[in-house]
Amino acid sequence: MAAAVSVPSFDSVNVGDKIGPTTFPIQRINLIMYCGASGDFNVIHWNERIATAVGLPNVIAHGMFTMAQAARVLTDFVGDPSRVIDYGVRFTKPVPVPDDDTGTAVEVTGTVSEKRDDGTIVVDLNATANGVDVLGKARGIIRLRD
Repeated sequence: MAAAVSVPSFDSVNVGDKIGPTTFPIQRINLIMYCGASGDFNVIHWNERIATAVGLPNVIAHGMFTMAQAARVLTDFVGDPSRVIDYGVRFTKPVPVPDDDTGTAVEVTGTVSEKRDDGTIVVDLNATANGVDVLGKARGIIRLRD
């Protein structure tokens, strides 16, 4: 039997509340696995020679992979992914992933920016890698009250 999901109550959340920060480590192996899962085998996500030849600083993480990592802050917060009813981002900067034992990391912080009468909250996300904002206008809407 699955454990009950603990969803925060609407009344317990306030505008200005912070969620995170959460750090998501990324290594080249994660990109290779994402290539297989997504079917996106663009060489800039796994071949450093070609990535740098086209002007990138290194192999870069897939934008959708980065977006998915940031969404985990929302799903972890609410405990039930089906309660995230809207989510969107703009890709602003690539996430270079060096070929070493460390890779890189994306750090994501959320801020509750709005509580709505319909029982939803709006969470603005800030995602950075190496101190650089990598997602813009990242925002999720979470239903806390049925």
